[in-house]
Amino acid sequence: MEGNKIGIYVYFGKSVNSKFRQLAQKLYHLFEAPMLQIDFVKTEKWLIQKVTPLSLKRVNPDHLEKVQEFARDYFSKKRFSRPRFKNYKYDLAILINPKEKNPPSCPVALQNFKKAADKEGFYTEFITKENFSQLSEFDALFIRETTSVNDHTYHFSRTAYAEGLVVIDDPWSILRCSNKIFQNERLRQNKIKTPATVVLSKSTYRKLQTVHLTFPLVLKQPDSAFSLGVEKVNTPEELDALLKKLFRLSDLVIVQEFMPSEYDWRIGVLDQAPLYACKYYMAKNHWQIYDWNSNNKNNWGNVETIPLEEVPGAVIKTAVKAASLIGDGLYGVDLKMLNNEVHVIEINDNPNIDAGMEDHVLKDELYEKIMRSLINRIEINRNIAQFVTV
Repeated sequence: MEGNKIGIYVYFGKSVNSKFRQLAQKLYHLFEAPMLQIDFVKTEKWLIQKVTPLSLKRVNPDHLEKVQEFARDYFSKKRFSRPRFKNYKYDLAILINPKEKNPPSCPVALQNFKKAADKEGFYTEFITKENFSQLSEFDALFIRETTSVNDHTYHFSRTAYAEGLVVIDDPWSILRCSNKIFQNERLRQNKIKTPATVVLSKSTYRKLQTVHLTFPLVLKQPDSAFSLGVEKVNTPEELDALLKKLFRLSDLVIVQEFMPSEYDWRIGVLDQAPLYACKYYMAKNHWQIYDWNSNNKNNWGNVETIPLEEVPGAVIKTAVKAASLIGDGLYGVDLKMLNNEVHVIEINDNPNIDAGMEDHVLKDELYEKIMRSLINRIEINRNIAQFVTV
């Protein structure tokens, strides 16, 4: 860069300078040549002065290693393996893990998402954690892999959001849903009923802190998800033994009263409105929906999907209010209704959506509603950006 001039090198849609990552992609779509030098000059604003196609001999020697890497990525991508016979409005990446044992969506559901995306105007590509470098090429990211703050899913979400993509699950939803202490405080402050709860600290725990709770009790790690890291104790001796174990993994442990029920309500919430409703029944001879310790293939309880108009109004209202405290994304709110009182058990980002289960009532419309939400978010963002720059 020299004063009012700058030259940007674009190799297979990418730049060796991370600051120009998005600009390089846009320039590539504009000129569609594998290797380019684009010179800009600034008068009142930056304008393209000259576009020069490059041969390999004219590539900066310092860039050669990166150019080879970009070329490998370019020619290995599925999206370039066949021509597009349809003009798509936007590009969608769906993040999956083909090796995940209990993914949030089964293969049939994933194909249903792809079909719905195509209908709504998305070109869709399934990506894995290996495709991180391609994120900036998309307009939206939809995560269908179990999320965690401590792994690549959160990194994908943060990076995609920073790159200007529309993201479900967005990074703050992942953070807030993974923090059960935050959830409990947020719900309590907003007068939403939850099981009686005590947060125990590794450094200050005293047995008297649980004296007002009645056994059995449920213990949770603050970052537990989908019943993992959640255990039940029936006696003070079991409590002390389990706390010793959990305090080796976390400085804080959540202790809640156990609220037995035949099933939990799961209300899917999108854009702060109810999307679907299910009854998740407890696994056979177990106190949870999923029996993680069972080797039996049938270690899930039954799932019954209910039309929203048949769900008690208090359940819907409480679920939407609880999810709205997290954000405006896609959530699964778990609730129990006992003695005509609704209690929120937890709010999950990245809720399960499987073929024949959560989609039983809405069928294809469930997938289409989620895709339309992504489209709407893209267009709202672009209208805001246009308004700001006018």
